Amino acid sequence: MNLGKYKNIIFYISTIAFFSCLMYWFFIEGKTLEIGENITPAKTTGTTMWEDFTDSFLTNLHHPLALLLAQIVTIILVAKLFGWICVKLKQPSVIGEMIAGIVLGPSLFGLYFPELSAFIFPKESLPNLQFLSQIGLILFMYIVGMELDLSVLRKKAHDAVVISHASIIIPFALGVGLSYLIYKEFAPEGIQFSSFALFIAIAMSITAFPVLARIVQERNLHKTKIGTVVITCAAADDITAWCILAAVIAIVKAGSFSGSVFVILMAILYVFIMIKAVRPFLIRIAESQKGKGFISKSLVAVFFLILIISSYATEVIGIHALFGAFMAGAIMPENVKFRNLFIEKVEDVALVLLLPLFFVFTGLRTQIGLLNDPHLWKIGGLIILTAVIGKFVGSALTAKFLNLSWKDSLTIGALMNTRGLTELIVLNIGYDLGVLGPELFAMLVIMALFTTFMTGPCLDLINYLFKGKKSMTEDEEEGENDSKYRVLLSFETIKSGSTLLHLADNLTRKMNGNKSVTAVHIAPVDELHAFDINDYEKDQFKEVIETSQELNLEITTLFKASTDVESDLTNITNKGNYDLLLIMLGKSMYEGSLLGRLLGFTTKIINPEKLLNTVKGKGNIFNNSPFDDITLQLLDKATIPVGVLVDKKFKSADKVFVPIFNLSDFYLLEYAKRLINNNNSQIIILDVAGQIRSNIEVKELIRSIEQVAPNHITLYNEKKIEKEFLDAQDLMLVSAKSWKNLLDTKSLWLSDIPSTLIISNP
Repeated sequence: MNLGKYKNIIFYISTIAFFSCLMYWFFIEGKTLEIGENITPAKTTGTTMWEDFTDSFLTNLHHPLALLLAQIVTIILVAKLFGWICVKLKQPSVIGEMIAGIVLGPSLFGLYFPELSAFIFPKESLPNLQFLSQIGLILFMYIVGMELDLSVLRKKAHDAVVISHASIIIPFALGVGLSYLIYKEFAPEGIQFSSFALFIAIAMSITAFPVLARIVQERNLHKTKIGTVVITCAAADDITAWCILAAVIAIVKAGSFSGSVFVILMAILYVFIMIKAVRPFLIRIAESQKGKGFISKSLVAVFFLILIISSYATEVIGIHALFGAFMAGAIMPENVKFRNLFIEKVEDVALVLLLPLFFVFTGLRTQIGLLNDPHLWKIGGLIILTAVIGKFVGSALTAKFLNLSWKDSLTIGALMNTRGLTELIVLNIGYDLGVLGPELFAMLVIMALFTTFMTGPCLDLINYLFKGKKSMTEDEEEGENDSKYRVLLSFETIKSGSTLLHLADNLTRKMNGNKSVTAVHIAPVDELHAFDINDYEKDQFKEVIETSQELNLEITTLFKASTDVESDLTNITNKGNYDLLLIMLGKSMYEGSLLGRLLGFTTKIINPEKLLNTVKGKGNIFNNSPFDDITLQLLDKATIPVGVLVDKKFKSADKVFVPIFNLSDFYLLEYAKRLINNNNSQIIILDVAGQIRSNIEVKELIRSIEQVAPNHITLYNEKKIEKEFLDAQDLMLVSAKSWKNLLDTKSLWLSDIPSTLIISNP
């Protein structure tokens, strides 16, 4: 008997057995040490083991940490659900998260499920939730500060400073006037008019720079003059508003302007130190990391330390920790890639995990049920009207005064009226300082939601009202384009863009002026930042442009930031008068399906359905399509043919295999013909169903191809496909409907199949 292969098992069992016996001996002997000691018996509250367990379990459920974790899970799930709904409604996800906060508060969840609400959000747990949400806000304001590109602000300030400051002073003045009307009724007891008026005024003046920047990117305005102006306006607005807010907080805490003089002087000294001492220090550190492409953990620690010290300093001075976080972000080195690297480290935790806690904490404070009188809703309407007139109308009229068109002026007004999360931060500060009462706080939260929600519809209405007729030149260009073969390729990764361009070249190489190739990249808007969007676009298209130059292929590039990538790609495809859309499956064919999520296999390894069929029989257990969800949506909604490339290191379609499963697949021969004409491809057609020889129309088509390009097309009638045959092919053309049939072929595994172009026939 060979003991060598069993020695590990013998050693494992022996070690466990010996040390288990040793521990048992110590426990037995340890019992003797208890003699003469006053040992307190274990506390039991129940009469049985089960009752003891349930009592302990209930105690653990109410433990502060367990309660906080349950709150976080609930908040993130609900926030993401409402955020997803808003994205589908073409609204920023932040609106959904704001609504989720109100839904989980006493206005809805607490009203209809009071016991469950009291269990998940008991009053004694709210301080923990508040402090954790404040950490999220500090990180968020740090990101906001970093997203402000001060170099752009300096270059463009002269174009936007008038609009920016007018969009603050006009609503600020209207806010003071509104305060005069509602002070007697809504100001909390003991609050001076000046403190109350300043907070209402600043609430009217806020613009949410992060939300505005996302809307500008999503609507593809960032390259336009109007986009540049409005981003600059919002950035200047943000800096000005936060400086004013810091002064307002100092005045409110001191009780009067004269009492706040020392606080304001200390704040000015703090800003001076941050700009003149801390910023040069950070720049030197950043320069030492130049070209590395990553940030070391020690450097991350330095930046976080400066963030915390800055927040601590402003909190102690009396102008709130959030101003310190904003300032720490604003003085970060202006190197775009450096800022982007650091934002990636902070953003996921801040925006996904901690920020939703703030929305819900705000919602728990918002009691819409207090507005139980028509008079209160009239006051709420007056607040919304004042906010919209001050910000929307004020910004639009100022822009018009500066000789911008009515369309651009109204667009600026609509965007500057976006308040979003920034408004909620200001309102919560006012609530904590006791300047805003519960009723007025609820009205202002509704105002923040309304003014943010109206931005998208207003922009759509403005575009509709100023929708001009096409010029004759554009009509002529469209007429010319109708005669061209137009290919649109959409790529997700840089490498996939280059691969798809090779395929597009194979299909159009010899068409000269009768072709048009457009490369589009649609990026999720949440992954972009206002200051680096142009650099991001250049990086994404760099390799594609280089490949087009190597191929001597003239291309058009199209970039778009989007909140719904699939829908926007479908719209571009259907409205662009294209003949073919090329995309690539960079992920598993099964990744978007239930089956793929369960098994986790990729197409390069195995066909998961084939594996399950081997074990459980031929029935399709989950009745799933072999395509992922994104591809299915495109195939379903696109009005033109869609070519889906399954890439296996595709270079050129020199040898092409076309399996024909039924008569409906014959349109593939048109693409085979294009490959012969433009790439001199060798085409092998496999008549799987045996229907080609009996179809006169198809035989004529094949004969016409052979006459133009003899010896370029071969017809087979074999039913079994050998692996060696497939290995010799560069590309396989298959119809979208027959792709499933191909995967079900018993002799085939996905790993055997070469690079494949799956073409739909809408």
